[in-house]
Amino acid sequence: MRNKKNPASQARAQLMQEIESLQQALETANSNFENVCDPDLIDSYIYEINALSFRYKYLLRQVQDIHV
Repeated sequence: MRNKKNPASQARAQLMQEIESLQQALETANSNFENVCDPDLIDSYIYEINALSFRYKYLLRQVQDIHV
């Protein structure tokens, strides 16, 4: 008999992978923000960091809502 994972467990694992990817994107965006001088690039990274942060918070709520 095959060992099938619980659908909630699979969803949680997928969300956790996405969160890890998002953490890396946030680190990159923060690093880029700290190393630019052009006002347009500064604005761009501020928007990117904000967008990634909102997505990160959303995914954390999704993980908390999954009952494994």
